[in-house]
Amino acid sequence: MRVKRYVVDSMPDALQKIRTDLGKDAVILNTKEIRTGGFLGMFGKKKIEVIAAIDNTNANSTPQPMRAAPQLQPQKQPVLSQVQVSKSQPHLSDFPEVPDVLAAVTAAKEPVAARAGAEAQPTFAQPQTTYSPASVNAASRPSFQKDEHLIEEIKQMKEMMRKLTQASDEFTLPEPLLNLEQRLIDQEVDPKLIRQIMDETVADFQLADEPITDESAVQIVRAKLGQIFQSEASKKISPATRVVHFVGPTGVGKTTTIAKLAAEQVLKYQRKVGFITSDTYRIAAIEQLKTYATILNVPLEVVFSPQDLVKAFQNLEDCDVIFMDTAGRNFRNEMYVSELNSLLRTQGNSETILVLSLTTKYRDMRAITNNFNKFKLDKVIFTKLDETDSYGAIVNIVHEFSLQISYVTNGQSVPDDITELNEWQIIDLLLEEPRT
Repeated sequence: MRVKRYVVDSMPDALQKIRTDLGKDAVILNTKEIRTGGFLGMFGKKKIEVIAAIDNTNANSTPQPMRAAPQLQPQKQPVLSQVQVSKSQPHLSDFPEVPDVLAAVTAAKEPVAARAGAEAQPTFAQPQTTYSPASVNAASRPSFQKDEHLIEEIKQMKEMMRKLTQASDEFTLPEPLLNLEQRLIDQEVDPKLIRQIMDETVADFQLADEPITDESAVQIVRAKLGQIFQSEASKKISPATRVVHFVGPTGVGKTTTIAKLAAEQVLKYQRKVGFITSDTYRIAAIEQLKTYATILNVPLEVVFSPQDLVKAFQNLEDCDVIFMDTAGRNFRNEMYVSELNSLLRTQGNSETILVLSLTTKYRDMRAITNNFNKFKLDKVIFTKLDETDSYGAIVNIVHEFSLQISYVTNGQSVPDDITELNEWQIIDLLLEEPRT
């Protein structure tokens, strides 16, 4: 290869000299602006340095006269032919003959027929990295293989999800469990909890490798429901508790429940009981509790604001336990909830018991419990057991909010119609055959 350097005023001058010296097959390797002359690098004249080269195979050919070259703007990179060079040659004053490093590149030139009409224009090369087809394929092959691998993984995941979906759709519970599942659904137990219980039951039978019968299915499901109620806390009011707050929405029977529990404490445990009521909103609410207080011969204090609580507690300081009846307010109203919270601040050991009616829709019971749960609820009492045949809400509330069950009421008679809630009795009611 022959390499030659030119310092010219303009590109047309360079093209003319290159064609004259090297011929029409010459290629330009590099162009740049330089300054020549001047003093200490200043006031120099702007020139253009052009480095051109020609293949040795064409070096001995007689240079042919070339037509007038088109005017090219300085500083613009001439368009390259398909002959490309990886790096610019160093700018030296003299350029000796160098080895033929472009032989492989020049072999990829355009066909002669395709270049026949382009002889009038010289072929220029722009310095840039050369990529042979082999190197391009080698670089793209890992990426292509990676894409193929990713696509294959996606296909496998889709197939696995399809099989899982089909298995879920095709899977049906054995008939004994299917019957129990339907009973729990009819009892309005949370569907997610039902599915969890059934899945665990099936897993237990598979692990034991035993057939599923009606009797064994009932035993396993009954045990699973019993685990939800399992707790070491006492259902009764603790002997160490001095103040018991009763909270809940309107109409659930808080006042009647308080009277029943007070009668139990007085008659069964011989404890001195006192009443505090803040239910000044409901008509005759105070009169109702005053009637019970008179029958049981216990003192009653009425408070209209949190400031009245201090005096009420002082008047009842001789009592062993104080039952506080709060107003049944709209649990959705944040202001009422805030007022109630201020009434529950007492000194000494206390318990806060939520009173819920089993005749309330579970959706509302859930919202009620969620709002009153801000008061650090200790126990829950369910009322009106005798007015419903749906008991799934008990399981749902205990499972979702981890509340300790306490008492359940099953009538209006004071003090008879109240007992400790027996979870196994409730479970049997959930699983029993539906009445025809």
